[in-house]
Amino acid sequence: MINRMMRMGMLMTLLMSFLMLPTLAAAEDLAEPQALVKDATEEMLQSLKDNKEELKVNPDKIYGLVEEILIPHFDFEKMSKLALGKNWKKADASQRAEFTEEFRLLLVRTYSTAMLEYTGDEIRMLPFKGDVSKKKVKVKTEVLQPAGPSIPMSFSMYMNKADVWKVYDVKIDGISLVTNYRSTFATEIRNDGMDKLIDRLASRNEKVKA
Repeated sequence: MINRMMRMGMLMTLLMSFLMLPTLAAAEDLAEPQALVKDATEEMLQSLKDNKEELKVNPDKIYGLVEEILIPHFDFEKMSKLALGKNWKKADASQRAEFTEEFRLLLVRTYSTAMLEYTGDEIRMLPFKGDVSKKKVKVKTEVLQPAGPSIPMSFSMYMNKADVWKVYDVKIDGISLVTNYRSTFATEIRNDGMDKLIDRLASRNEKVKA
């Protein structure tokens, strides 16, 4: 469990290093999904600068910034289905709704913690090779490390029924941030049931709700 948490912390830090850095390409030169990421990136970066002093005094303010700027670009129901795997079909409507909300808050909490610990890495946006007409693409980038190989990173995005692009998974060095939770959740559900998992997540998320 400790190794899993350390790996998730590293992955989230890399993810936030991307979300907090401006892309070099102009918006008009990017495909729509890339442009969306660029716009959210610049807005997040500016908000962090504007709130720098307040965040030093009140780090919990970061939760609100993440909720306002980044979270609207993610599809948490789709992400929850991926995280639960076969257990999603076994859950009833109420359990699905409760889990989706708690999983959303878990990611808000994890993203926020990573942002507060962010130190900076250079990110390169790779050429876009997807077909937006298929309404499902991957936006690929790589993290350039000062002393080591580059780390590939890919945002899985799709266009929903409202014709809006949403992120439903992120892979860093081949590891999915969403499905990386699946084995842990499956074990907890197998041992104690879905309701206990939801209760545990709710307890851990209390600070975000406050």
